Amino acid sequence: MTAPQTRTLEAPGCVLTYDVRPGPGSAPVLLLIGSPMSAAGFGTLAGHFPDRTVATYDPRGADRSRRTDGATVTTPEEHADDLARLIAELDAGPVDLFATSGGAVNALVLVARRPELVRTLVAHEPPAAQALPDREAALAASRYIHETYLYRGLGPAMAEFIRLVGHRGPVPGDFAEGPAADPAAFGLPTEDDGSRDDPLVGQNMISSTHHVHDFAALRTASTRIVVAVGAGSEGELAHRGGLAVAERLGTAPVVFPGDHGGFLGGEHGQTGEPEAFAAKLREVLTAADRNGSSIGD
Repeated sequence: MTAPQTRTLEAPGCVLTYDVRPGPGSAPVLLLIGSPMSAAGFGTLAGHFPDRTVATYDPRGADRSRRTDGATVTTPEEHADDLARLIAELDAGPVDLFATSGGAVNALVLVARRPELVRTLVAHEPPAAQALPDREAALAASRYIHETYLYRGLGPAMAEFIRLVGHRGPVPGDFAEGPAADPAAFGLPTEDDGSRDDPLVGQNMISSTHHVHDFAALRTASTRIVVAVGAGSEGELAHRGGLAVAERLGTAPVVFPGDHGGFLGGEHGQTGEPEAFAAKLREVLTAADRNGSSIGD
């Protein structure tokens, strides 16, 4: 695969930065996204598709895609608009889209609104708390973590985030009353540096979990939608969110190797099962192309 070509795209209130790795062949562009995970998280996964053109980007407000309007909150709808602009800029027809975590939330919004832009969507572990049976407890825990960030800073909030996303099973209604996680135990700062611009606990903690998806539009979309969950994350909030989305769509979820970060190959200090994960993604994309319908239909 050739080296990535870095480009920028003007959008209202932001200059988006994205990378394109040109590849041979006539397959649709493969767009890999997260949120707030940026292009830096997808180098290993992109490298497993040298036969295709692969695009990655930094979501609005993350890494190189800094906002120019001073806004401190980005909604899934804004991210979806950015994705539509990016796909139009790529000018390669409908894309195949792999989206993980908050990126999967944003991609589902895109497909509900602009299905003609995406041929196949693989939505990997969207933290769709609104679709969970224990939604009230899950949403309350998300608000608690966001408020912890506002009042105590990044370290304490991230420690509580780790406690929440690692919890298996329904979220306890008294999550906020439980023993607080120690930031130092995770190598996180214990002192508050005063900043409040973290896109995860400052924005996605509310916007991704609280978004109410348009399942009626998704069920009738022309896009092939495949919901993916990790073999190693069963019972965790994002895995359960994926199962809930698949159920609402009336499709069977597809189990991918590894956990929530199964595609990582050392990015952000995490290593999943990237080779097996990429092979599964290729299998799903190929099967969706061959069958002409969503996996699990």
